[in-house]
Amino acid sequence: MQMISKEDYDQYEDRMKKTIHSIHENFNSLRAGRANPHVLDRITVEYYGTPSPLNTVANIQVPEPRMITLTPWDPSLLRDIERAIQASDLGINPSNDGKMIRLLFPVLSEERRRDLVKSVHVYGEEAKVALRNIRRDGIEKFRALNKKKELTDDDLKDFEEKIQKLTDKYVKEIENLCTDKENDLMEI
Repeated sequence: MQMISKEDYDQYEDRMKKTIHSIHENFNSLRAGRANPHVLDRITVEYYGTPSPLNTVANIQVPEPRMITLTPWDPSLLRDIERAIQASDLGINPSNDGKMIRLLFPVLSEERRRDLVKSVHVYGEEAKVALRNIRRDGIEKFRALNKKKELTDDDLKDFEEKIQKLTDKYVKEIENLCTDKENDLMEI
């Protein structure tokens, strides 16, 4: 008979923590009414034949609450960066002065805020589904061991209870993150 070790639980908890990290990244990429350099994280520009994130080819600064400036290390990239921003789903028209690009973030309309809140809920639901899939993977693995008589019924039941508590903990954390982000978006 096999015993369930702490490492068995830890591997599933690590996967759940990665899901929480992922939802943080998704929330950071949402454009709110104030300038946040993380909205540029998903935008890449072609640099020497390789798609490169903006923060590796340009200096990104937030000089004012609703402005981001990008100063490329290589000035020949200005046009490419400008095109990449225009092609993104950011919805901001970059201003190029020949040396740097300025992004001015307008105040969000009520309708745009509601759209962003819907995106928050979509990201939250996707994260919850990911957590449930992790739980299911663990339970299926240990049920298979139980079926092969390599794990006792009591150990299986104990594992199922512990992984459910872990799942509940992280689902609650995701709900709190969604609520916080929603409040942040609506009070801008």
